[in-house]
Amino acid sequence: MARKTAADDDPLAPLTLAVGQEELLLDRAVREVVTAARAADPDTDVRELAPEQLQPGTLAELVSPSLFAERKVIVVRAAQDLSADSVKDVRAYFAAPAEETVLVLLHAGGAKGKALLDAARKAGAREVACPKMTKPADRLAFVRQEFRALGRSATPEAAQALVDALGSDLRELASACSQLAADVDGTIDVETVARYYTGRAEATGFEVADLAVTGRAAEALERLRWAVSVGQPLPGITFALASGVRSIGRLASAPRNANPGQLARELGMPPWKIDRVRQQMRGWSAEGVSDALRAVAEADAAVKGGGADPGYALEKAVVAIARAARSRT
Repeated sequence: MARKTAADDDPLAPLTLAVGQEELLLDRAVREVVTAARAADPDTDVRELAPEQLQPGTLAELVSPSLFAERKVIVVRAAQDLSADSVKDVRAYFAAPAEETVLVLLHAGGAKGKALLDAARKAGAREVACPKMTKPADRLAFVRQEFRALGRSATPEAAQALVDALGSDLRELASACSQLAADVDGTIDVETVARYYTGRAEATGFEVADLAVTGRAAEALERLRWAVSVGQPLPGITFALASGVRSIGRLASAPRNANPGQLARELGMPPWKIDRVRQQMRGWSAEGVSDALRAVAEADAAVKGGGADPGYALEKAVVAIARAARSRT
């Protein structure tokens, strides 16, 4: 839950400063601005820039009036990594922001790039705090807020069970809240969470995923068919498949020389899971991860009503994941 610190919280303010290292919250801060801008003007031009793309003069070019005078949103990610010359341009822009333009700076906080951070605050930026949620109590509060935002009620025990089952990855927690809200009527209780994400579901959906991500298609299909036959919730199985593939993708992009303890802190996985995913990822390539995620997304759409045979869609996804697990060989 991103926290707004400006007294006047207007997403169309000329300057928004999103500070922190929680990627989900940073993305939501950007989405809030873009949504508000497009509500005011559906033709809003949105540009997202990495630090190396914002060269001296680039910002002036982007904010210059266009022929059609459309509203603009300019998003600069990792603003703490901007070059000194680019920082000068941005700080000069603070003094005379362009009309109908919102500049969004995503900054990790901390000492690096602090001069830009201080200048943005002094200029009266609308600030959104996006801190990394390292404490279980923070993640529990996040889950409760997610259910409230979805207009759903969950018991305290259910929220705690979800945190216990899924750990510290906010994207997975948010996805699970959304899935439960869409699939379950009435108050979400601990029994519902257990049915989807712990206990028996964990021994089926996550077992299918573990087999699939190591390329064992036949065994994964056998376990999948058993899970379906005994009535395991299909959304829980697609969640397990997505979680397995995402874990491989996240670890594959992490520094190779980092130890499990460091990776656990950075990726929000327990050390034992880091070791297991390292073993699972040996045959994977970046293209394989992309292919597998697409296959899971298609299966998820089928499970949620977009396909005539969701069971078959899940089988296709399992085969695609197993094939992707051998994409480097």
